[in-house]
Amino acid sequence: MTMIKVMIADDERLAREELGYLLEQEKDVVLLPSATNGRELLELVRKHEPEVLFLDIKMPEMEGIQAARILAASERCPLIVCSTAYEDYAVEAFGLNAVDYLLKPTDPSRFKETMNRVRVRLAQQNNRNAEREAAGLSAAASAAPAAGKLSKLLLDDGSRLVVIDPEAILYAEREDRLINIYTLQQRFTSKMTLQQLEQKLAAYAFFRTHRSYLVNLNYVYELIPWFNGAYNVTLKDEQRTQIPVSRSCAKDLLKLLQGQ
Repeated sequence: MTMIKVMIADDERLAREELGYLLEQEKDVVLLPSATNGRELLELVRKHEPEVLFLDIKMPEMEGIQAARILAASERCPLIVCSTAYEDYAVEAFGLNAVDYLLKPTDPSRFKETMNRVRVRLAQQNNRNAEREAAGLSAAASAAPAAGKLSKLLLDDGSRLVVIDPEAILYAEREDRLINIYTLQQRFTSKMTLQQLEQKLAAYAFFRTHRSYLVNLNYVYELIPWFNGAYNVTLKDEQRTQIPVSRSCAKDLLKLLQGQ
């Protein structure tokens, strides 16, 4: 029997105990230590490498959504099952490419459905990995897009629809009710919100450095200390564009760039 390493991230003790009890009834589940906030979650995921994460969307210190986006940029992102008391967060769960969306209190029969979906998704991942190994290809060399990744991004640029490669985006900035999206060659303007763009790019290495900026970490050249714990990020374009990093985001960005 193949065992599944599962972690719970929830700031409510009763919710953790409820999910923990249900998970302990599953014979193929290994229950890892639980996290009570987003920052603790990142540390525990790095240490224990869970395959599946039951994630509360709203948590203190760092919200579950933000922690999940940081995990999405890592090489070993667990499958995510969103768990929340609020139906309004279904869109956020979809943006994270979540396996399922559970409402609290957790219904046992609904939980069984979720675990079946988890097993199917894990089996699909294992099959893909086996096929790549048999063909002598690494995941990075595979021509097929990774699960949950948009191969192309469709933008409404006002009078036209533009198709761009997500990996070609350097950064995006919010300007009034629009966002400007920059590649090495040009700028695009879109009516979507920065949060919507961030959700679409959740499977790529993008990070929200500031409430008005979203940056592709693959184009980061250096970080320059600014003041009061904040930084400026310098990008690898010809202009060496600088993007602000707020004090609240700086610590997480530094950890991410250091591979922690």
